[in-house]
Amino acid sequence: MAKLKPWEVSDELWAVIEPLLPQRQRRFRHPGRKRLDDRLALQGILFVLHTGIAWEHLPQELGFGSGMTCWRRLAEWNASGVWQRLHEVLLDRLRAADALDLSRAAVDSSQIRALKGGRRPARPRSTEGEPAASTI
Repeated sequence: MAKLKPWEVSDELWAVIEPLLPQRQRRFRHPGRKRLDDRLALQGILFVLHTGIAWEHLPQELGFGSGMTCWRRLAEWNASGVWQRLHEVLLDRLRAADALDLSRAAVDSSQIRALKGGRRPARPRSTEGEPAASTI
């Protein structure tokens, strides 16, 4: 079996991801263009993230659709919570296989939002002078 490129999704991984994706019903009254396959869109997203190219520079020759299509699909999946659910599913699988080692894990504000925030600094003292006695 040939080694997969970093942006290629294996059948095993796709079997985990596909049920998490929102199902879109095809419109029959105004069908428009046929929707790009979700797996190809995901591979396009992974290609852009792996290579660091701009979305609009995603090569059409790769068959991943346009960069804007992949970008919109990323935003759609993000809004519907796909990435959070995928993260939870993969963590559960790692825990079940006893392959998750949290002994070196670190948590900071990039993973967990501080809802109340930190202490606010005191209000700075005014540097404005007192009015002179002759102006009263």
